[in-house]
Amino acid sequence: MPTFVLSRLGMVAITLFGVTILAFALIHALPGDPVELMFGERGIDPERHAQLMAQFGLDRPLLEQYFSYLARVLHGDLGRSLVTHQSVLTEFLTLFPATVELAVSAMLVAVLVGLPAGIVAAIRRGTATDYGLMGLALTGYSMPVFWWAILLILLFSVTLGITPVSSRLDVAYYIQPVTGFMLIDSWLSGEPGAFRSALSHLVLPALALGTIPMAVIARMTRSAMLEVLGEDYVRTARAKGLSPARVVGLHALRNALIPVITIIGLQVGALFGGAVLTETIFAWPGVGKWLIESVNRRDYPVLQGGMLLIAAIIITVNLLVDLLSGLINPRIRHAA
Repeated sequence: MPTFVLSRLGMVAITLFGVTILAFALIHALPGDPVELMFGERGIDPERHAQLMAQFGLDRPLLEQYFSYLARVLHGDLGRSLVTHQSVLTEFLTLFPATVELAVSAMLVAVLVGLPAGIVAAIRRGTATDYGLMGLALTGYSMPVFWWAILLILLFSVTLGITPVSSRLDVAYYIQPVTGFMLIDSWLSGEPGAFRSALSHLVLPALALGTIPMAVIARMTRSAMLEVLGEDYVRTARAKGLSPARVVGLHALRNALIPVITIIGLQVGALFGGAVLTETIFAWPGVGKWLIESVNRRDYPVLQGGMLLIAAIIITVNLLVDLLSGLINPRIRHAA
């Protein structure tokens, strides 16, 4: 087990190093001058422009800029925003709870719907139920997040008027941030209607973001269940006269969960990728919207730091999934 853990930690370090190179290269390949964009249509005289470029270190060769950035990262300094002059880490931690709340809600929707759908489809293999559920899963997987989000807004917000269009809370409420999670803070506030407002604002973004992971989990659960249901120990359990619920729940599902857990961990990356579009469409004040705004402003430190932090979170989750899979199935860690 220690060798397995060390090998995974080594891969994490190499991956993060690659992320720093990729993030730096892609960001500096974007057209546009951050100083000129900062001043907009007002313009800036050449002398002031040169002064600010030197102040931000953008007048140095790219290789020198990269090694300077890497040295700061190794010392735990992700830099400061060129626009707000706030610490990148501080801004990230301020906005991150909103993204976590959205991502966790989306994953709950995906698991609570996708897992039972996959189980039912496997049990009823070849029936209309199976084809219907997998057809819906394929449809959900095929729809772009932004298009699905707009359809949800048109149906539930514009046509039916059931849910709000954007933001995290109605303007009639002001909730003092305690945890950064609006559902928790609105509940703790005790203000009548605040929790309901926060929940209603969360429904559509969570549904839009959770649709693709839901489809992936449903399809993976079905495949894993079909493989396990054909095993000898499942047939033996049925021959012993155990109830179908006990056979599926105790014997089949427990062994089918290993690939499902793995795919759930991998969907964390998809959630963060989808959150960028979802937060922009629903004006959700999280990390994804923050990054989009930083792209438009060419705020290099924010983009580099934000991408690195998100990559670190995704890699950490995948590492935990690897370790959990290794604990559940010894063959995985012995094969590493």
